[in-house]
Amino acid sequence: MRYLKNVKVLVLLCTFILLLAGCANSGDTNKAKDNGNKKMKVVTTFYPMYEFTKKVAGDKADVQLLIPANVEPHDWEPTPKDVANIQNAKLLVYNSDSLETWVPNIKNSLGNNGPTFVAASNGISLMKGVGDEESKGGSQMDPHVWLSPALAGQEVKTITQALVKADPKNQSYYEKNSNEYLNKLNKLDNKFRTELKDVKRNEIITQHAAFGYLAKEYHLKQVPIAGLSPDQEPSPAKLAELKKFAKKHDLKVIYYEELTSPKVAETLAKEIGAKTEVLNTLEGLSKEDQKKGMDYISVMEENLKSLKQTLNE
Repeated sequence: MRYLKNVKVLVLLCTFILLLAGCANSGDTNKAKDNGNKKMKVVTTFYPMYEFTKKVAGDKADVQLLIPANVEPHDWEPTPKDVANIQNAKLLVYNSDSLETWVPNIKNSLGNNGPTFVAASNGISLMKGVGDEESKGGSQMDPHVWLSPALAGQEVKTITQALVKADPKNQSYYEKNSNEYLNKLNKLDNKFRTELKDVKRNEIITQHAAFGYLAKEYHLKQVPIAGLSPDQEPSPAKLAELKKFAKKHDLKVIYYEELTSPKVAETLAKEIGAKTEVLNTLEGLSKEDQKKGMDYISVMEENLKSLKQTLNE
């Protein structure tokens, strides 16, 4: 399986980094994390984890993004430099072992010399993935909880608790920021519920199975071309089945994600005379887009606008 392709190499890299760190720092790594008045260092994996953490931490912590915005998180693996960066953090905030599959190996390798690992999806019941991986006997759990604004709020609460525990002197500051952001997420959640309540149809075809939690929360039916992996190729039989489904339900849009090739979606769209559009998974948001004022809430509002239009055509 692609997720496990570099496990042996990764373990060796982690061991190598530990040896270097032990020689260079003489066991003072954790002491350096809390030295003087320096801000607490928090490393986050990909964009939603970064935004959720940054909104709560404000200017009381140095929040860093680990995975580049133009890289698909499903495919990313840490380099020795990344491992060293993680080791020197107080917290590592990630979504789940189902997405950041490299985390358990890093955690085991670093042991007491590493940060506190914070799984933002902790406490959320993950669903089994759907698509071709299921039919091949896989048991992958779907990690895409952040695409439901309601579940995003639960992740923010988990991150808030971790920040407070790591830096209790700033508890009131973190909780104030958290409540303000949670209010915005609640408004977004209500907007999704209101605007998707009376749409003409509820089926959406997506290039991969990223929108299961969003679909479940707002009573939609996600029909993925492939499974949890964005680059998974569907079989001819699967494409034929989807073509039949799309025609039966008169679906005119095939959705794909911003960090993946639209080739598969375009193939199906051409077969049924449909168009393709992006449904943003927020797995990466460039610095340029952030400078334009784009963030989790604005991107999800764009997703809602697109869904509402498609489901009412």
